[in-house]
Amino acid sequence: MNIEQKIQLLKPHAHLLSGNLMGIEKEGLRVSKKGGLSQTPHPSALGCALTHPNITTDFSESLLELVTPPLSSAKSVLDFLKDTQHYLYCRLPKDQSFWPASMPCVMRGKTYIPIAQYGSSNRGKMKTVYRQGLANRYGSVMQVIAGIHFNYSFSEKFIEKFCAVSVNDHNKDEAYMALTRNLVRYGWVVPYLFGASPAVCKSFLKGYHQHSLVEFNDSTLYEPYATSLRMGDIGYQNLRGDEAGVKANYNSLSHYVHSLKSGMATTCNEHEKLGIKVDEEYQQLNTNILQIENEYYASVRPKPLVESGKKPLDSLINKGIAYVELRSLDINSSLPLGIDEQQIHFLEVFLLFCLLKDSPAISTREQFEIDNNNKLVAHEGRRPNLKIKCQSKEVSIAEIGSQIATELALCATLFGTTYVQEVEVVAQRFDNPDLTPSAQVLSSMKKQGQGFFDHINMYAKQYRQDFLSHDINQTHFDYLDAQAQASCKQQREIEESDTISFDQYLTQYFNQV
Repeated sequence: MNIEQKIQLLKPHAHLLSGNLMGIEKEGLRVSKKGGLSQTPHPSALGCALTHPNITTDFSESLLELVTPPLSSAKSVLDFLKDTQHYLYCRLPKDQSFWPASMPCVMRGKTYIPIAQYGSSNRGKMKTVYRQGLANRYGSVMQVIAGIHFNYSFSEKFIEKFCAVSVNDHNKDEAYMALTRNLVRYGWVVPYLFGASPAVCKSFLKGYHQHSLVEFNDSTLYEPYATSLRMGDIGYQNLRGDEAGVKANYNSLSHYVHSLKSGMATTCNEHEKLGIKVDEEYQQLNTNILQIENEYYASVRPKPLVESGKKPLDSLINKGIAYVELRSLDINSSLPLGIDEQQIHFLEVFLLFCLLKDSPAISTREQFEIDNNNKLVAHEGRRPNLKIKCQSKEVSIAEIGSQIATELALCATLFGTTYVQEVEVVAQRFDNPDLTPSAQVLSSMKKQGQGFFDHINMYAKQYRQDFLSHDINQTHFDYLDAQAQASCKQQREIEESDTISFDQYLTQYFNQV
């Protein structure tokens, strides 16, 4: 059954899509007035990163993460993000700003990247040691690349209707895994259409000997046809094919869980050389290929609802898939929030396309094609007449993009006229690469005679000024003030409740059955 036939069967149930939920996790660096990475601890006015549900940190004390709850519309998600970002600007010290791009500001070496701290509890220490392990394994600089994660779930009733019309007798988990495979299969579409990181400050690659970038000016390196260097070879990855690499298997939920658990249970000679402790200080959680499942970098993850104290993979098996996390979105520096309503609407349609499109198992050969396509599009996606592989055949981006756009247009009809129009606008980028954000970034830099740092720093100053001039949503600010206080109270309670040593805590955590 093709997509058009499935859409006809689902049209009477299109109203159920209004029950879909979405959320955004947006990362961004705290930077000084001069544009360097902030060296100060996570501001106390923002609460405690260990337990705050909406404002936390990622790898570094300076790498903030703004998290929305799951909401039912693009507008509600963006409003929450906008008010949270406004709150952030109001609570940050006056000499700091929020970096509005995926690739980082000026870097002065790994010693200038403070690893995130989460207090004295065993739970907090584990988060910090995990990050220390990442720094030792892959280097700190790579870890401060920022992005936007888009979380999405279809309503239970819509998934039920989809499973009922599917000829493959899907259950919910099988439907989500089929969706995930297609997000992997067509993953190149996202950086091509929305990639916004074709250039980087030279300081980011200082000491990085192997790369294909060329000089834009005396402070900037770039690739003329790149879409998303963040998703390319210089971005965060641990997908190597050597002993330290691991590949997730998306062909079923059990395959996926087993492939990651295997990486978490297999020791690696390279990591053994680092040692777990040096002078009684933890250098990493363990010497396995993956310390924990989060270490596996992927553009998409099937996710469970969090169970307190449980490993996420165990929750996936016990509770099933609750939503998917799309992790390949660059921060678009020309947008105040890094993302807008048009993009979210397109992503909703793209996710529906990936759900409805037939999704056979991914063979080793196809996975090789997928990896090559992703690399090619990240580094050269806008190159004229560029061809990628599709089922062993070479096709141009314009040709395969036209086919995908036709099916996306059909899927958009289930969401309504606005979605149809917005998908049509975005899909024009398949035919005209100059319309892509990556092309727009380079065009603006050239027009204004600016390198990467100066260009992004201009936006950083502008957005700070603009947000601080906005009227405050007092209800939201009061909510976040309350969350800041509650998060620190909760962190203290966690610290006071510890009854075992950190060594014992780790042993118990990893021995969970």
